[in-house]
Amino acid sequence: MNQLSLEKRTQIINLLVEGNSLRSCSRLADVSITTVCKLFVEVGTACQKFHDDVVYNISAKRIECDEIWAFVYAKQKNAEHTGNAEAGDAWTWTAIDPDTKLILAWLVGKRDAESANTFMHDVASRLNSQVQMTTDGLKKYVAAVEKAFEGHIDYAQLVKIYGKGERDGKIDNRIQYIGADRITISGNPDPAHISTSMVERQNLTMRMHMRRFTRKTNAFSKKLENHKHSVAIHFVWYNFVRIHKTLRVTPAMEAGLTDRLMEISDMVKLTEKYGKDSN
Repeated sequence: MNQLSLEKRTQIINLLVEGNSLRSCSRLADVSITTVCKLFVEVGTACQKFHDDVVYNISAKRIECDEIWAFVYAKQKNAEHTGNAEAGDAWTWTAIDPDTKLILAWLVGKRDAESANTFMHDVASRLNSQVQMTTDGLKKYVAAVEKAFEGHIDYAQLVKIYGKGERDGKIDNRIQYIGADRITISGNPDPAHISTSMVERQNLTMRMHMRRFTRKTNAFSKKLENHKHSVAIHFVWYNFVRIHKTLRVTPAMEAGLTDRLMEISDMVKLTEKYGKDSN
């Protein structure tokens, strides 16, 4: 591609991480949609490689995991009629350290045993000590956590309970949150820290800053590869660029992975180190 100035490339990525679509970035930055797409792919690829190189050997006490739903090309119920093998549900599995707010790992895949195993092995490979982990009640987590950590973990599930309640003395037919069961799966997890609140709040951050996760719009991903690039760009921005309001530093700084604040221009410059031909 004809190389844009660093300032222009930084502007485009800044627009993307703030929740704009590819076409709106094209209009706002006054460049072609093809240019935006090529830059998006290059930066997304570089961000994934950067995360794999830097986020490892993490000292964490607690980890929360969850999955957030989206879809590619078409919803699952319509996927078989599209002729597109990538069409259907696209679940993003995430693992966050609630103390540093660092996203340790993510995986875009299905909500199945294969994805659970791959994700949990990735999480385990990035830690340097035994941790307490909390997930939701998805059964596929149990075997995946056992295989990845081989019992060296304090693991619990937070199983939420929903039902119909009362409103003004009448039965309210809307599904409401009633409570949650804290179930110890292995080890000796501290009941006070069996929680998924932080990772569920992160789901909201994802939906606010990635247009592809916005519900009931036409902004969904049309290609699985682009969906993955969007997630990679978001999490590098979240970990290394965005200052957390509570911490007043980035999650990466709080976790000791870096002692400086990255800028979006630094994310763009990652393409120079992690180009298409880099290993």
